Amino acid sequence: MGLEFRSIFISDVHLGTPDCRADYLLDFLRSTRCQQLYLVGDIVDIQAMAHRSRWPQAHRDVVSELFAIAARGTRVTYIPGNHDAPLRSLCGQFLGGIGIQLEAVHVGADGRRYRVSHGDEFDPERIGRSWLEWIGEYGHRGLCLLNRTVASLRRMARLPYLPLSIIAKTRLAGAMTYIDAYEQRVAAACAEAGFDGHICGHIHFGNLRRIGEVLYMNDGDWVEHCTALVEARDGTMQLLHWSEEQAALAHSGSDQLIPARTAPLALAPLARHSSPMLGTTPKTALARPHRAG
Repeated sequence: MGLEFRSIFISDVHLGTPDCRADYLLDFLRSTRCQQLYLVGDIVDIQAMAHRSRWPQAHRDVVSELFAIAARGTRVTYIPGNHDAPLRSLCGQFLGGIGIQLEAVHVGADGRRYRVSHGDEFDPERIGRSWLEWIGEYGHRGLCLLNRTVASLRRMARLPYLPLSIIAKTRLAGAMTYIDAYEQRVAAACAEAGFDGHICGHIHFGNLRRIGEVLYMNDGDWVEHCTALVEARDGTMQLLHWSEEQAALAHSGSDQLIPARTAPLALAPLARHSSPMLGTTPKTALARPHRAG
């Protein structure tokens, strides 16, 4: 049996692009079970595929696995993002047993109410792009290309995955300022709407932190972080990294999560107490669980 959770949230897979880590995601999906699976946007990068598509067998396998998960009885909700925005026209419909919604309200096992959305509605870039933002976008693409190259070299050397692009982000003051401002905007809107927390993706920066009275949770991505947000049966939320090494990065008992240079995988400083879901010290890589049968 694999790891069992009440709910799982994943986003920013970007199937159809060379940066997608479909191999890690497929292993994660096949190693876990849940009652509710949320696909929080940018699962298929329709925007990128309009210019140049890449659809290898691993990408097809991820799609097949998602349909298989729905067929097994898991409630699967797809909330399209800005890169798969054409699917928003299918809101209220089902595609192969997967329900499509613009956003959702998730009620945790502990009764907390969380708004779930992709998160691009909080991005000021939707209003208009300056030349600086344009350069930033193309710079990020170059960084992802470098990340992909380094990952290939490390795999050939039998070294674990290292998210180079995330390391770079944590060392750029401008990037961290943008990320913090984004998180603050999400938290402010969440508090105003009366929710206990907000779950989103979009900015490719997994995080779990309390901002005022609100729990901000970003499930990360499967291009750089390779992370998912999971909910235990008691309502505890946890951010998991999944590659050759698996690690619990933070859970809802932590005050905040901010990446640090000295952390394993250069992802984030990890909570120094035992993980309530995985039963291990978060700084210790997890052993590969048995396959869910």
